[in-house]
Amino acid sequence: MSVIYENNNIRIEVEQSEIPWLKIFTQHPYKEMSEVPGLIKFEIYDLLDTIEKEMLAYYNPKKINIASFGNYMPHVHWHIMARFEEDSYFPEPMWGTKQRENNLNLPEFEVFCERVIKAIP
Repeated sequence: MSVIYENNNIRIEVEQSEIPWLKIFTQHPYKEMSEVPGLIKFEIYDLLDTIEKEMLAYYNPKKINIASFGNYMPHVHWHIMARFEEDSYFPEPMWGTKQRENNLNLPEFEVFCERVIKAIP
């Protein structure tokens, strides 16, 4: 697990994958979004917006996927993924059935992470 940003309320982690994929976690292990205090919810939504915009600008993906399940890990967290027609699973979710071998040639992920950190309000 690689944390690229954190404060008292949240942390942003990298999900190792063929696609650009970040996760936002609450620092406190809330089980449901309805349990999260309002100011932290706003912080999460601002981060979702920031990460999505940076993914769009830097990678120009076919689609951004944002998901919050937590079935295996009942701790509020969000997945933000840049999706491409050439990735192994598109148009399936990344947890779905593999469709092909990926044929991606993407810009440096570390540069993207630096852009995200700089863009956080």
